This record gives sequence, structure tokens and C-alpha cells, in this order.
Amino acid sequence: MYDNSTSGAAVGFLLRLMDSADAERIRRRIGLPEAAGDLETRRSLLWSWTRTAVPSSVLLWVLEEDDPELNKWVWRHVSADNAMRRAIARGVPFGHARVEPVTVAVSVDVSAAPPVPVNVTRFGLVGALREGTSMQSARTAASMVLERSDWQAVTEADRDRPLPGYARWALSVRPDCPPALRARFGTHRKFTHRVERAGVLDGPVDYATAWGPASDVLRVLSTGHFMFPARAAEAEDALRPLVREHLADHEDAWAVLAQLIDTFRGNVVELVATAGAIA
Repeated sequence: MYDNSTSGAAVGFLLRLMDSADAERIRRRIGLPEAAGDLETRRSLLWSWTRTAVPSSVLLWVLEEDDPELNKWVWRHVSADNAMRRAIARGVPFGHARVEPVTVAVSVDVSAAPPVPVNVTRFGLVGALREGTSMQSARTAASMVLERSDWQAVTEADRDRPLPGYARWALSVRPDCPPALRARFGTHRKFTHRVERAGVLDGPVDYATAWGPASDVLRVLSTGHFMFPARAAEAEDALRPLVREHLADHEDAWAVLAQLIDTFRGNVVELVATAGAIA
């Protein structure tokens, strides 16, 4: 039914949550080959990964690895924004325990990093955030908040005199915005829901269970063990009971899932439950 495609990788990710003997039998039943581990296959998955839109938090999980070879794939990603590219070009560390700069991979063209916005040059970082009179100008200024010292300066400025609403929102939807600062900007349900829909997630469990479409999510998670290994297990642990409950070792359920996965528009929870119910 499958070659070693990105769809095959998505189904294969769920199969890896099964007992290995059952998984191998189901692979044969639905015609899914064993996933290759060679460099060429990994690069194919990575190129697919760079073209798959993801919430900004997913890219942050990769950046937190502080690995130059992983950073270059974030640099190329369709969902990477100006702030992320500036941070990569400057070697800004994102891991909580790291303070020294991250080496920039030779394949990253730092000259292509977005230039410093005019309003930041003119007014300074905090000044540009205060001067912004539109969402666009606020986002432009917020994209220059890169270092931990920048976030500290913004926090102190807001404590001294609250930043304008546009600036607060532009900073809130940055995935690396310190949680305490985001909480200062808003904690009510409508606010937190809008932040999540903008791509800022509590963690991999949110992405694995609530984001969609399921095929995209599973393809991204299939790269998790080498793109964001520190966080990948959280997604796997969340989905493993779901797979056992609805699919288990039922070959027909897995066959239905393999047929549905490319066109199903819901999230992974809905996909797995639907496949189990149909079978």
C-alpha cells in the first residue's frame, strides 16, 4: 500500500508505539516497509518537514536543542519568522542551561538575516514597542527581542509602564516569551485560547492531540527523535494509550487508518478513534 513516503512515516510513527512483534505483522498486512534509517531517508523527511506548516512552538523545541545542524533546518522552515532567523544568525542559545553562543552552521547564510527594522534603529527596542501604532509595527519591533537580556528589558519596561496593546499581543505570541511575562499580558480563557491558536503551545501533548491535520502532525512527530528529542517522548506517551485503545493489534483498524490518513482533516485523536470505529 505504501512506499517509504512521508505518509508511510506518519503511519510508522504510530506503529512504533506498539509492541514490536505486532507492529511488524501489521506492517506486512498493510504493505508498509520498515522505515529506513539511512542519511538519505532522513534528509528526505527533513525536506518534507521544512515544507510542513507547524505551530511556532514546534520550531522552538528544535531551537532549544542548541544544535547548529538542527538550527539550519529551522532557518529553512516555511514557518520560521524573522525573530528566529535573526536569533540563529546571532547564535542566540535557547536551551535553558546554555549561556555561550551557538555555532552557526556553514550552510546558513547570515547575510540573508533580516536587517534591523528602522523603528528599532530610531527609537531603540523598548521605544519602538511603545511607538507602534499598528499590529504590523508592533510585530516588527517584537521580532528584535532575541536575547534573554532583551526579554528582561521588556519585562522591566512593562512593569514600569504597561506596554501598548499591540506590543503586548505581538510579544505574547512569540513562543519564547517568558511565561511570567505572558501571564502579565493576560490569563483569561479567551486570551490563552487566541495565543494557542496563534501557535504557542503548552507542550508536545497539545500538538500531538489537538493540532491538525493528523497526517502533518504525525509526519512532524516522526522526526521528533532527532529534531527535538528532549520533548518527543511527551507526545509519544500521550498517544500510546490512544493507539492501544482504538487500534491495538487489529489489522483491519490499521488498514483503515492507512487509507484515511492522507485525506483526514481532523487531529490525531480523531483519526485514530475514527479508524477504530470504522473497523
